Amino acid sequence: MNDPGLKIYSGDIVAGALLMEESRKIAALLLGGDHPERWHQAIVIDNILQKRSPKSAKRQANLIRARLALMSSDLWNIIVEGSSETTSQALLAASIRHSRLVGDFMDTVLRLHWRTFTRHITPTDWKDHLDACEQIDPRVASWKPSTRDKLRQVVFRMLAESGYIDNTRTCRLMPVSLVPDLRKYLVTHNESYVLQCMDIC
Repeated sequence: MNDPGLKIYSGDIVAGALLMEESRKIAALLLGGDHPERWHQAIVIDNILQKRSPKSAKRQANLIRARLALMSSDLWNIIVEGSSETTSQALLAASIRHSRLVGDFMDTVLRLHWRTFTRHITPTDWKDHLDACEQIDPRVASWKPSTRDKLRQVVFRMLAESGYIDNTRTCRLMPVSLVPDLRKYLVTHNESYVLQCMDIC
């Protein structure tokens, strides 16, 4: 989904959360040029993501590439060279840019929780979020319960990996300050929606 203004929700993020180590490898690969032959060699032949099957490797690699392709090479460099905190925040930014499902959950549910001093998120919060998404994009209603649960697990794990909640068991909200390099990138590249979603506390 290339336009962050479009209210269309996709469930394709079930292929993985932030995938930090895998994303560093894909970002480095993209920085060298996204050539089909080179991509196939790295993902399928060399199996740089160390997956059990070519199908699994391609699925995960394609998800990561879809996220990163919406951002510029400046962010790819941040992902490759940054600390764990910097890289995790940069990957969350790319995930928000790629998926309104993630961004809107942060911008509405997490923001409201901070404002009302509700310091935990729950499965019910996720259910309510999907109910709200259905009103905007009716296709969400067709998602199976197993898909909805998997999406919740993935999104909550993203939030844990980027420090917005302490872990996926207690799901307690944690205050997050954006690292300067990422904030500068988002401002410079006019990523106002992503910045809004990440600046919630």
